[in-house]
Amino acid sequence: MAPMRRLVVLRHAKSAWPEGVPDYRRPLADRGRRDAAAVGRWLAAKVGPVDVTLVSPATRTRQTWDIVAAELDGAPTVVHDEQLYGEGPDSILAVLGTLPQSAETVLLIGHNPDLEDVVATLSGTRPVLKTATLSLLTWDGDRFDLTPGAAELTTTEKVRGD
Repeated sequence: MAPMRRLVVLRHAKSAWPEGVPDYRRPLADRGRRDAAAVGRWLAAKVGPVDVTLVSPATRTRQTWDIVAAELDGAPTVVHDEQLYGEGPDSILAVLGTLPQSAETVLLIGHNPDLEDVVATLSGTRPVLKTATLSLLTWDGDRFDLTPGAAELTTTEKVRGD
C-alpha cells in the first residue's frame, strides 16, 4: 500500500514592524512567538514527525521555524530557499517538485499571497491563511502529485498561543 503524503502549508507567525527594518528582516512579534510555539504543539499532536521542512529565508519565517521545531520530536531535513520568498506560487511548486521520494510529511513555511495560491492550485480550494494559520493537504500515493486539484485540503487551522 502506498503511503499518504502530507503537506502542511504554514504562514509565518505574526511579525513586528520595526521602523527602518526592511520586509525581509522583520522579526516576530511577541504574539508571533507564542503562536509559533502553539503551532509546534499542534503539529506534534496532530501531524507527528515531519520529514522535510521548506522555509523562506526571511527572518520571520526562520524564527517561526526555530520556535515550531523546538516543540517537535525529531529533526527533519531543513531547506531554506530564496524561491519561497515572494517569487510566486510557481516557484514554490518548483521547490516542492524537488522533494525526495522518501518524504511523506513536508512542512512549508512562507508568505501570502503565494501560500494561498499554492493551496488553491493543489486542492482547488482557497483558504484564508492569516499569520500562524496552516492548511493540511493530503495525497494517496507514492509521490506528491503537483497537478492542479490533485490534493485534498484536509483542514485549515488558525493556531493561537494565548
